[in-house]
Amino acid sequence: MTAPIPHPPSASPGPLGAGDLAAEISAQLGTRLGRVRLHGFRRPAPPPPTLVAVAHGSRDPRALPTVRALLDRVRALRPGLPVRLGHIELNRPLLDDTLAELDGAAVLVPLLFGRGHHVTHDLPAALTGAPHLTGRVAEPLGPHPLLAEALHDRLLEAGVPAGRSPRTAVVLAAAGSRAPRSAQDTERTAQLLSARLDGTPVLPAYASAATPTVPDAIRELTARGHDRIAVASCFTAPGRFATRCAAAAPGPAAAPLGDHPALARLVLHRYDQALLARTGSDPESAKAATVAV
Repeated sequence: MTAPIPHPPSASPGPLGAGDLAAEISAQLGTRLGRVRLHGFRRPAPPPPTLVAVAHGSRDPRALPTVRALLDRVRALRPGLPVRLGHIELNRPLLDDTLAELDGAAVLVPLLFGRGHHVTHDLPAALTGAPHLTGRVAEPLGPHPLLAEALHDRLLEAGVPAGRSPRTAVVLAAAGSRAPRSAQDTERTAQLLSARLDGTPVLPAYASAATPTVPDAIRELTARGHDRIAVASCFTAPGRFATRCAAAAPGPAAAPLGDHPALARLVLHRYDQALLARTGSDPESAKAATVAV
């Protein structure tokens, strides 16, 4: 019989030194982490571009609180979106100062209702003067069905009947501009408002720089046989033009649009459109992919 081969006794392990202990811990962590499979890991998304709402500015003390209330409603609709305010003139913060405080990307959303000089010249010039920003100018708020919705509601609040009456007509009062495209935008907004009013005639008129004036439009509608004439205020906030137009009304005069919910949704719609255009999305997607309309 063959005798078993004796094995030398195992040496009992001695205490690990600090370096050995650290190596052992690293080895075990590496082994365990190697077995972990990360699912759906993504890098944190970059912050969204700042929405810079651009108001004209007014000496009327009611204007600034009204615009701020509108932006509070915008923030409530889109929590987490950075929203800032800048004015073209007369009120602080001025647009140039607001842009100077930002970094990264920004979308300028004009709180204006047509493609006038401010939208086509002043806002792009402000971005040119802020080369530290990646910026884009959104479309003005008009024309759009959401604008017509807000104008319609303000007229109802002023006492204009909801249904069509052959004696009733509306003057759509806007700031006015020498730019032909701005007048086209106001005329289109008047058409949209007329449709909301079941075909009630709506005649655009202007506080400055374009014709007809509000008194001229009232006279024209009176000559057509309308003796119940209301004035719709196509202004974001109270100011000299809005006050002058309302004073000319022979009947109900609607308040400026202010913080109407449809106007807040429209501000976000224009912001989203500008982002889609920047990323090169196709026009049909841009029409459909707004979140608040």
